[in-house]
Amino acid sequence: MGKLQSKFRKRSELYRASQGEKADNTFDSQVVQYEPAHQGSVNTVTNLSPDLCVSGGSDQMVVVYDWKQGQMCQSFQGHNREVSKVVCYPGSTWIFSASRDKTVLMWDINQGDEPIQEYCGHELVVNGVAISPEGTKLCTGSRDNWMCLWDIESAKCEQRHNISRNLVTHVCWVPDSSSIVQTSEDKTIRVWDSRAWQVTNTFPAKQYIQTHCDVSPNGNYLVSSSNGFGGQGCEATLWDLRQPGCKVVEYRGHLQTTTSCVFLPTPPGGTAQVATSSHDCSVKIWDQNTAVCLGTLPLDGAGPLIALSPTESSSLLCASFNNGIHHIQVSQGSNQAQGSGAGSGGAGGLDIKVVARF
Repeated sequence: MGKLQSKFRKRSELYRASQGEKADNTFDSQVVQYEPAHQGSVNTVTNLSPDLCVSGGSDQMVVVYDWKQGQMCQSFQGHNREVSKVVCYPGSTWIFSASRDKTVLMWDINQGDEPIQEYCGHELVVNGVAISPEGTKLCTGSRDNWMCLWDIESAKCEQRHNISRNLVTHVCWVPDSSSIVQTSEDKTIRVWDSRAWQVTNTFPAKQYIQTHCDVSPNGNYLVSSSNGFGGQGCEATLWDLRQPGCKVVEYRGHLQTTTSCVFLPTPPGGTAQVATSSHDCSVKIWDQNTAVCLGTLPLDGAGPLIALSPTESSSLLCASFNNGIHHIQVSQGSNQAQGSGAGSGGAGGLDIKVVARF
């Protein structure tokens, strides 16, 4: 990636120079503004490595970005509609992107800027993509009610299953397991056996559409998020996967649809935490076990917040509709910073602030 990195580095330096490396008045003046990763809304963001993230947006682009250095590394164009989800296989250079163009494309950052594989067969937008733990299978889910299992190398669809009204919103593969979890617009959560390609458990239906889900690194817990309005719905729910359908706690406090929910890395001796983002322009961090809100970060002007991706124990990335991707820093702190672009918590005393935007 040497030449590409050099090209993007020069472009980033010019952009930062023109911006004076400061944000506009919408956010705290200490927020660094880097060259935007996308033109338009950012729909999805995930990690490729400790320094690199991958994102997809309404501009139909898939972008690899060094969020620590604030520079674009690589961009891919292959979709003809906006990108809905991106996932990466841990420890590899593989990227998979799903789109409203009904396809999933596979990219390798070491193999040029053309897709190396294409997975076709869905009839509507693909909202869910997950890679098997061993890296040989790909699961996709769509609003067309189909859940599909693909061989990654050959792009052959090996299994298909259609369930009426199962408009898939997100898919997760349970770590070190043959199980897959998916959320749906029909308000249910389903657990699939990837070997038999059958639903093994269906959780009790929630009151509102389930928008997103995440599985804890140990595979024991699932967190799902819900749409809603006026504070009704809008919650995230923690489930015990060892007792399917067993609800542990609910995280309530958002005022509009909760779009994303993720488990945060737990530092040694620290408290297990969950983060959520919402259309109400806020990010909240919760004590995983007690559901106490430890901190809230308002991002006024960012528009609906769409996706979260933890990067390390003290920070996470947040994709937004209006203002690109935010690098958010979390610390146990002084409860000093208040206002747009900075927030502090309740019982846990977390300080949460935006340090950069791109």
